[in-house]
Amino acid sequence: MSIKVIIIDDEPLARQLVKNFLSEYSDLEVLAECGDGFEALKAIQQLNPDLVFLDIQMPKLDGFELLDVLPSRPEIVFTTAYDQFAIKAFELNAVDYLLKPFSRERFGEALQKARSRVGKNLAESALAVSKLQNHIETSREAIERVVTRLGSKITVIPVDKIHYLEAQDDYVMIYSELGNHLKEKTMRYFEQHLPSNTFVRIHRSSIINISQISAVELYTKDTHLVSLKCGAKLKASEEGYKRLRSYL
Repeated sequence: MSIKVIIIDDEPLARQLVKNFLSEYSDLEVLAECGDGFEALKAIQQLNPDLVFLDIQMPKLDGFELLDVLPSRPEIVFTTAYDQFAIKAFELNAVDYLLKPFSRERFGEALQKARSRVGKNLAESALAVSKLQNHIETSREAIERVVTRLGSKITVIPVDKIHYLEAQDDYVMIYSELGNHLKEKTMRYFEQHLPSNTFVRIHRSSIINISQISAVELYTKDTHLVSLKCGAKLKASEEGYKRLRSYL
């Protein structure tokens, strides 16, 4: 039985190299080559590959953003030009990777590991990749965009387009110029990773873009009401108002 493969990389030469190496194995079938994350998402959903060679650093939608919006994941081998510090994260989380430029021998080693796991340890592999994602995400100083998925629709929201965020159970609702979108992250994640000179947490359930503020007024003894240009009115707790005052 052949193993179905998709190659995802924004560099044509990098895709061709992987394709050339794969051509030496008769049990592997390359279903598609994709030059960006949007193409890749569509191809993975339509073709259901067993194995994906995934570049991390891509425009539009990077490798981790793609994984974040995939409803189900095939076996993944990352191809990356990350430095040795980031590679340590791959090794700690037992995730297969190929550090560019890689040799035929190194490619063969990664392929052998992936082939042995295809269709067998998907839950284990998915857990390892999720741990890696969390490690990389928490290491980032600030995010520049948020990627969301609703059905087959992917939306990339630049952070400067965000008006405010609100906690909704296990999700966060992002209110922006591009509409309202749910993201399966925590308020703590956004508090730590949105640009600190632009966003402030005014309440345990809300974070605002301070450039959106139109008015702040006393609401009760210990709370204030923050009005935004988009028309929203949000309560600021006593602690949240102190943080807001330090910005204003």
